[in-house]
Amino acid sequence: MAGYHVPPLEELVEKFESLPGIGHKSAQRLAYHVLDMSQEDAESFAQAIVGAHEKIHTCKVCCNLTDGELCPVCRSDTRDKGTICVVEEPKDVFALERAGEYNGLYHVLHGAISPLSGVGPDQLRIKELLARMDASVEEVIMATNPTVEGEATAMYLSRLLKPLGVRVTRLAYGIPVGGDLEYADEVTLQRAMEGRQEL
Repeated sequence: MAGYHVPPLEELVEKFESLPGIGHKSAQRLAYHVLDMSQEDAESFAQAIVGAHEKIHTCKVCCNLTDGELCPVCRSDTRDKGTICVVEEPKDVFALERAGEYNGLYHVLHGAISPLSGVGPDQLRIKELLARMDASVEEVIMATNPTVEGEATAMYLSRLLKPLGVRVTRLAYGIPVGGDLEYADEVTLQRAMEGRQEL
């Protein structure tokens, strides 16, 4: 049994395993699940992947993903045009929209400055952000991740935007709701102290 292998199945497992967060066992389960699908369902699944690649591109204004010229947020007449929230990835827009507290516009950088990974400012959608700065923009909210790369990106953008007369803010972060102080790291506790508010 040691020599038993089916090349198309192995290739399918490898493709699933190449996805983020999918280990070998999960990739095998997904591959066997795909093989259990009817031919019609398998073709529909494959077409959804191909269709997404063909139809989805970046919004010409905010660089978020869309299937039209503009994303739904940029097309909306009800959004606050004076505020732009800068995020690293399109999935961050989804997370913020799910919270339902923000009603401004977005700008997606498609990454963060990371010299160790070879990602500099030129690889991000920073020029597109600067092109959006006009008299209507009052505030830019830095909602990059609270990582070394996210902090470096926020600081870099802040230095570019402040001379333009735009108010630059950073998302508050600290102890999560339901979290225990004893499990929080030093940086999280420091940020929570710095961002404390009056009750």
